[in-house]
Amino acid sequence: MNHVQQGSFLTLHYRLAGPDGADLINTFAEKPATLSLGTGELAPAMEARLLGLAEGTRTTFQLEAGEAFGERNPEMLQRVKVALLHELGDPDARYDVGDVVEFPTPDGQASYAGVVREVGSDWLLFDFNHPLAGQPVTFEVQLIGVL
Repeated sequence: MNHVQQGSFLTLHYRLAGPDGADLINTFAEKPATLSLGTGELAPAMEARLLGLAEGTRTTFQLEAGEAFGERNPEMLQRVKVALLHELGDPDARYDVGDVVEFPTPDGQASYAGVVREVGSDWLLFDFNHPLAGQPVTFEVQLIGVL
């Protein structure tokens, strides 16, 4: 029987639930996921829980607040001028609290998202923390195959 180790290729079902118990991701009713351990497809704390588990295992882990997606970082709250957003994107766009806005990385090869937390007269306060930063999560997994 194969056991999970660093670099293992996994076929698995998994469920990630937030602090309220609501599913954020759940593959149990769908096609199983495939991933290679150590490539960053799962948070390091989740990968660490998988190490040593045997193929066929089904288990649930509780990850403490901040363990899966880090602690909330107040430096990740930043004000952005609406004029800059209009210059870089749609000049007619309107923004409301809770909106998710995509920003390009400096090299233009990827993007990252921020959530509007406050709307000022000529600025928006964005939260660039992961939505689950500082939150406990439940990670349920069923290992179907380990290579």
